[in-house]
Formats: sequence, structure tokens, C-alpha cells
Amino acid sequence: MITRIREVRRAKGLTLDDVARRCDPPTTAQTIGRLETGTRTVSVKWLNRIAEALGVNASDLVDLPGKEHIAVAAYMGAEGAYAPARPSHFVAPMMEGDMIGLRITSSIGDYRAGDEIWCRRIGPDDFSSALNRDVLFPRPGGRFLFGRLIGRETGSDSDGGRVQILPLTPGARQQILSDPPWAAVATRLIRAL
Repeated sequence: MITRIREVRRAKGLTLDDVARRCDPPTTAQTIGRLETGTRTVSVKWLNRIAEALGVNASDLVDLPGKEHIAVAAYMGAEGAYAPARPSHFVAPMMEGDMIGLRITSSIGDYRAGDEIWCRRIGPDDFSSALNRDVLFPRPGGRFLFGRLIGRETGSDSDGGRVQILPLTPGARQQILSDPPWAAVATRLIRAL
């Protein structure tokens, strides 16, 4: 079996030690290195442990016949574009939990017309984790509000609190929503060039 552990690890910007510490239970960087290079056999159990540590599906770590890839032709750094030393492929975008989409129809803020934004739904208890991120909130009557979550006030037990959102329109004033049932945090931007 040919694995893509090293490729996925590098695409995520992680070291061998990072992955080893993220494994449950933790392991050593040397073990992860051996699994990447094939000097140690990768069992299904190891594949699942490493996939969880990398935040991907186990199937993304296996190079299967007929699986589509986007080959990396070059890397771009401060010194310019250069060819990779070894063959490399992009890791396909992964679904993360309960995802919903947002399509941009006209340019606003950092987003361009035609952009697709993938958002991960969260509940009111997780709103604090989305501070200073772009978030989609539902509003009454089938409307929505999308902008930067800049504050959260927790209320009494009978009410979930209020959130302050800064719309992306230049010069817009902050909007306050009371007790939104959920939010969706922007996690991926898909942009056609």
C-alpha cells in the first residue's frame, strides 16, 4: 500500500513531532517517519490514528488507483518559483463537521464575485471560538448576516446572549443580534482565477 502521510503532513505544515504528539495515544517522531517511508508497515489502526492527528479521513492517506490528484508543479517562496524535489500533490479540501456554503455574488471586503466560502456550523456555546473570524448568522424571515464577529455578551440562563458583528461593507456600523441559534464560521475560500 502506498501512503500519502508525508505529503498530507507537509501540506498541513506539520513536523513529524507535531503529528506524533497529536496521535492518541502519543507516539514518537521516529515512528511516524518510519510509517511515512514504508520502513514500518502501516496497519489500518495506525492509518486511523494518523488520519485523526492530521484532521483528515484515513482514505486521504492512501494512494489508490484511479484517485484523482492535482500534481504540484512548483513551489513559490521569497526567492521565486521552483520545482519540487520530489513529486507532490494537493490535498483535496475536506469537509469538517456540519458544513454549509456561501456564494459571493458581488465583491465585498476581501471577497470577490464568484467566491465560494465553506463554513462550519457551530452552536451558541462555541461562539467565543469564532471571535475575529468571518461568520454567517441566521436572522428572522430567512435572512442572514455575514461579517466579522467582534464581540459576544453572555446573558442570563434564560437568554443565550448577544453577538456583535461588523459587516464587510466599508464604513458599515456594527450589527447586534440577540440569541442566534447557530453560526457558521468561514473555514475555506474557493476562488476561481
